[in-house]
Parts: sequence; C-alpha cells; structure tokens
Amino acid sequence: MHDAVPDPVRDRLQICFQAQRRALADEGALSPERRDEALARLAEAIVRHADSFAKAVAADFGHRSAHETKLADLYPVVASLRHARKNFRRWMKPRRRPIRLMFQPGSGRVLYQPLGMVGIVSPWNYPVQLALSPLAGALAAGNRIMLKPSELTPRTSTLLEEVMAEVFDPAEAAVVQGGPDVARAFTRLPFDHLLFTGSTAVGRQVMQAAAENLVPVTLELGGKSPALVAPDFPLAKAAERIAVGKLFNAGQTCIAPDYVLVPREREEAFAAAYGAAVARLYPTLAQNPDYTAIVSERHYERLRRLVADAEERGASVHEINPAGEALDPAQRKLAPVVLTGVPDHAQAMREEIFGPVLPVVGYDDVEGACRFVGARPHPLALYVFSHDASTVDRVLARTRSGGVAVNETLLHCVQEELPFGGVGASGMGAYHGEAGFRTFSHARSVFRQARINGAGMTKPPYGSRMNRLLSMLLR
Repeated sequence: MHDAVPDPVRDRLQICFQAQRRALADEGALSPERRDEALARLAEAIVRHADSFAKAVAADFGHRSAHETKLADLYPVVASLRHARKNFRRWMKPRRRPIRLMFQPGSGRVLYQPLGMVGIVSPWNYPVQLALSPLAGALAAGNRIMLKPSELTPRTSTLLEEVMAEVFDPAEAAVVQGGPDVARAFTRLPFDHLLFTGSTAVGRQVMQAAAENLVPVTLELGGKSPALVAPDFPLAKAAERIAVGKLFNAGQTCIAPDYVLVPREREEAFAAAYGAAVARLYPTLAQNPDYTAIVSERHYERLRRLVADAEERGASVHEINPAGEALDPAQRKLAPVVLTGVPDHAQAMREEIFGPVLPVVGYDDVEGACRFVGARPHPLALYVFSHDASTVDRVLARTRSGGVAVNETLLHCVQEELPFGGVGASGMGAYHGEAGFRTFSHARSVFRQARINGAGMTKPPYGSRMNRLLSMLLR
C-alpha cells in the first residue's frame, strides 16, 4: 500500500475528489428530494441493464451462472435501494433524548447528518452487489460518493461506470477504475468515511493508509466461516443446505461455509451425504450453466495447491464429479472437493478457501466444537444446524462471528433489517438497511437551553451553595 503512485493516477483521483469536495462546500449534502430520485433511478437502471450485467460478469469470470448473478448481485442491490428509498426519511428524523433533572427544562435531540464524502472499494466476487449495496446506505444518508471497483472484473466495472453516469453527476457519485496503484492512492484520500470489502491482509493495509488522514473505516473482510452440525440435526438435510451455500458462485463468497464441524463418528457419512447433495444440484459440471468458473488462473491454481497440500499432509480427498467429466483447466471449472481427516496445520485449515473445497472436521461434543471455533480468528459468518434451542443458544453464547444463520446458509446477509458486518479479523462496522444509513451519518447531539433555567447554580464563585449541590448530586 506504500508503493509510489504515478502522477497521472494521483491527478485523476484528485480532480474527481476536489470536484466533489467543492460541490459539498458550495451546495451541501444531497437533499432528501435528490436522494429519493437517485435511489429510484439507480434501481431502475440496474433492472434495465440486468441482462447486460449478467453477460459482463460471465465474461469476467470465464463463466458464471446468469441466475446467480441476478439472484446474488442484482436483486440485493435493487432491494437495498428500494428499502432505503422507502425508509430514509424516517431514519433521518431527529431523535429526542432525555435530559437530566438538574439541567431541565433544557431539551436534547440527535440529528443524523451526512458525513460528507464517502469512498467505497469493492471486490471482484460480487462486483455489483458489493459496490452498490454500501452505496445505497451512503446515498440514503446524503453523502457524495467515489467508488473504486475491482480491476479483476473489468467488463463489469466499465458497465457499472456507465450506469452510474446515467444517474449521477460526477460531483455526486463517480466510479474510478484502475489497478492496485489506483487503489493505493484511493485509500489515501481524506474521505469522511471509507468502506473496504476484501481480504483481511489487504484490509490491514487499507486501515493503515486511511489512518494517515484519520479517516474512519468500515472493513468487510472474510475468514473461515464454520458450519456446525449438531447431533440432533438430520445429516442429509444439513449436507444439502451447506452444499447450496458452499457452491453458490463456486464458493467464491466471503460468507460461504469454509469448513464443517460434525460429530466425529459421522465424518465419512457427512462426506457421502454432501457428495449425494452435490450430484443432485450439479449433475454435470463442464457445460452446466449453473456451475460457475473460478475467476482467474491464479485463484484456480491456488485452490489446486490447497487440495494437494492437504493430501500430502494425510487428508483424504473426495472429488465430486457426478458425470465423470474431464474438466479442461483452461475453463477454470473446479470440481467440488470434500476433505476428511485434515490435519490442523494444512493450509486448507489455515487460510480462507474461497472456492469449492470443503474440509470436514470431527468433534466429540458441542462444547468442544465451540472451543475449536473460539480458538480461531472470529469469522464473518457462523452456521448452526440444530432443532434444539438450548444447543443453538449455547453455540451463540460460546462463539463470536459477524453474523449467524441457524439451519440455513448465506440468507442472513440479504435481510435489509439485519446489519451486515464482521468482528475482529473479519472486519469492523456494519451496513445494510438502517445500519448502513447510521454508518454513513454523523449523530450530532444538540442541547437547547430553556429561556428560564437553573444553570446559574453552577457558576462561580463557588461556596457553600455548590458544596450542598455537590453533596446532593454525589450522594
């Protein structure tokens, strides 16, 4: 993050940044009327360009299911924009606050005001959703916005820039494309808030760069999100729901189940149930329009090395290729893999997998499974499979994670009324719905003194009267 940034890159960013900063100084925040219009027009534009986005994302990935793009990249954005439009006027209403008796009849309230200028850095795995869902909250709060999308999905980023230009003046919201040098310069700009979605390693660098200007950050990172299957839950049902969550976007999801904890005596049974579930969901792989490719050769080879490393260290590798196809590496479609007997020092248990590879880990009791999760960095998501309320409560009490889904995977992150964010190594801060509006707003406290008040009691010169007052207050 501290490499030298070319002057043309710095100049391009500064021109955009200064244009928004001047507009903010001259015109102020976006009015409620403009927010309403922009939220509506952006939602309409996403719907209008839905097929174009599906084609662009598929081209960037090599192949990606059009249904998955519309379901996970476009629908959540349209839903969040519409939800924000429906509710932002209620969210921005001043909130009255009680005032201590000795300061009455003064009054207190909180005003929610835009922070000013917001920077958003989005990743490649959901290149529309993870760019525009945070933008919905920033826009609803009235901010001006600069967006830096991923260079790994260039066609999608270009279309995103074109669609944004249909809706916004660049002094309101602008897309800035470019590679790592642009990202480095972008994160050093003196925004009023910066939101980054990506890896934990890069998140540390982003936070360091933002600290130079004391820019507050929201970090949406990742980590190894576990799925814990309790003894009472039907194994086949858990396997199918975990397979759906794991193989959506071929596992290239920050909240995908990263590994599964099952009762020790059921490891092989789970692997078999998972294989059967995958065969039902994806009876073929090579030409299956529903099965997504790995985004790049680098990521494809990284996943193959993870599997090879686990096997070298003694794990059993169960490849799931229902039709027995010869998969062309050039197409970057990686057959789902289950790993059993994985040693803790294998790379598959040390780094976020971000692909269709699933380690299965046995546990002796639920308490031991919770200790296993708790001994590792806090994940972005946790999945608990149990119909026993006391078991679920115990897992929730003994673990920490950004979010939780019980008896399901992924779906907690598309609930607009639930905040989405990480904790510890999986991030800080949250957005979605009202949480996003609050993240990108300043809660400004206002105390109003009454015409007739008792403030004179606290003025010097102090003496016996103040002694009596303090005695009463501190009693």
